[in-house]
Amino acid sequence: MKVRGFEIAKGWEDKDIHLPMRSTAGAAAYDIEAAADVIVPVFRPGITPTVIPTGLKAYCQPDEYYIIANRSSGAGKGIVMANGIGIIDHDYYGNPQTDGHFSIIIFNVSDHELKIKKGDRIAQVLFQKFLTVDNDHATGKRQGGFGSTD
Repeated sequence: MKVRGFEIAKGWEDKDIHLPMRSTAGAAAYDIEAAADVIVPVFRPGITPTVIPTGLKAYCQPDEYYIIANRSSGAGKGIVMANGIGIIDHDYYGNPQTDGHFSIIIFNVSDHELKIKKGDRIAQVLFQKFLTVDNDHATGKRQGGFGSTD
């Protein structure tokens, strides 16, 4: 039985995507690589965040989710995640619209454009359990991809 992990998302099978790994035995998070070369322009008011594909999807248990967070080295390079952190629910995996493929959405707050290369470590993923309140009766089913529960 699969408990939690990463897989290559549909459409990315032949793109030499690496499954995330922890750097050390004491690391809490799994490093995520960019799946393509991307130029990230310098931030200015009104600019659209840059989406960096990962070619990955992740699965976990029904009472779990995963967090996509900035790497500490990213801040020094000017990488700021547009949504602070990404929280991805268990039911995002394998959804019909995206297959669960997750991307990293960033702004560049440095003074020069950033060149992200395929294989650059750009974010990290942590798996977590979640709790519900006594009167929780959620029964809805995910119908779409990114931002679909809004």
